[in-house]
Amino acid sequence: MNVVIASDWAPIRAFDPIIRADPEAIYGDLLPILRDADLRIVNCECALTSAAKPVWKSGAVFKGAPAHAAGLTAVPFDVACLANNHVFDFGIAGFRESLRVLARAGIRTVGAGLTEAEAHAPLAVRTKRQHVHLVNISEGEDLTAARGGPGVVGWDVPRAAALVRRLKTRGGVVIAIAHCGLEYVPFPAPYVVAAFRALVDAGADCVIGHHPHVPQGVELRRGCPIFYSLGNFAFYQPTDLHHRKVGFCVSLRCARSRIDGFELHPYRITDAGLRRLDAAERRAFDRTMARLSRPFHTPSGPARAWNAWLEYYGQQGFRAEVTAILDRMDTDPRKGAAMFRNRLTTAQHTEHWRTFLSRLIAGGRHDYAKADYKLVEEYFRKRAAP
Repeated sequence: MNVVIASDWAPIRAFDPIIRADPEAIYGDLLPILRDADLRIVNCECALTSAAKPVWKSGAVFKGAPAHAAGLTAVPFDVACLANNHVFDFGIAGFRESLRVLARAGIRTVGAGLTEAEAHAPLAVRTKRQHVHLVNISEGEDLTAARGGPGVVGWDVPRAAALVRRLKTRGGVVIAIAHCGLEYVPFPAPYVVAAFRALVDAGADCVIGHHPHVPQGVELRRGCPIFYSLGNFAFYQPTDLHHRKVGFCVSLRCARSRIDGFELHPYRITDAGLRRLDAAERRAFDRTMARLSRPFHTPSGPARAWNAWLEYYGQQGFRAEVTAILDRMDTDPRKGAAMFRNRLTTAQHTEHWRTFLSRLIAGGRHDYAKADYKLVEEYFRKRAAP
């Protein structure tokens, strides 16, 4: 059985008119790879609704029209992950409509629901050759985690690990998919590394991450692959930074209740949609993936790589971030308050600020590799080729 997993999909910005006019076109020459799979999974990074009033939240709000579901059925995707920070961008009403739209399109969902129990329920997919259990979690940004009512699966790793453990006893392949981590950074924070490893230790055959909008490294733990971030998928960002324009999806070969192989399918994100990398681009991508994955080869590697990011961010970065939030509170108090609240309540931001401030208190002394620092610089400076 071949399972293909893609990351963030949203019919926004430059991709809105393309998906409306020709849903297949957005996938370019990647479409045959997607269609060749027995099971196709994607992260639906928006509400699909006619609702017009967005919620107050920290970041941007993303909305597709119900008609944009044709962009998912064109593949067709079988499962949409909903544990992310945008599916509730138009409130509970927008989420309800999104569920109806996806159900009418024949797309099953996991990772969010109208009750806490519904949100946390795993999804079992059975075929003639294999059955797969899907567990989808997120950080529950902007207080969207389901706590007795509608919401997404929030950042409760012990609960997710316990679920994985129970599912593995039933046989079949268990895949955990998480929407988490600090955006645009090449290395995962220590709490993400610990969480993904804990899910493998609990029995997950594979762990997939997305949300950082850039590719991160791959680790093999007990023979099980961990993909820390796939980067963007059909998700357009108006930037020319190279690493925000490159992503990859993953094909998993599942047999005998385990994963016996995988393949990465990298692509460029262009103004016209996705296209597979040419030979030279693929070689460069493979070299970058090797650099991204190197920290996982040693026990201290992930922490040292994270420290390289903290070094680059520095006091100037922290001051600029806090000042921007305070300025926004002056010009738009509700938006500024949402931004500040999210920094205090969401794991990616609390971990970032906690480790950075702890570094300052310790006198700025911490260990990092120069090669990792250079890669951080590249992620924030390298421009995409025209």
